[in-house]
Amino acid sequence: MEDMALLALASPANLATAFIGINFAAFAAFGIDKMKAEAGSWRIAESTLLMLACVGGTPGAYAGRMLFRHKTRKQPFSSTLHGIAILQGMLLAIGGGLLLAS
Repeated sequence: MEDMALLALASPANLATAFIGINFAAFAAFGIDKMKAEAGSWRIAESTLLMLACVGGTPGAYAGRMLFRHKTRKQPFSSTLHGIAILQGMLLAIGGGLLLAS
């Protein structure tokens, strides 16, 4: 019975909603951090920005970087974000290949 409840939570609509939400959060976090940086006040930790990307917010993180021109040259932040994007791309390719093979 619990398996059915978990499957219901993983419906395409719920997954899409979660994906949109995490990407909005990542995008907003980059904007807020840029605003705070310009004001010279409290900042969002780089680890938090990277974690948002890691859990699925990579498109939102890249969009926020581009729009707000924030953290575009900072190393090792940029390299780590690129690494997360490459890893996620590889996982999507592997997952898509497994779906096609079945």
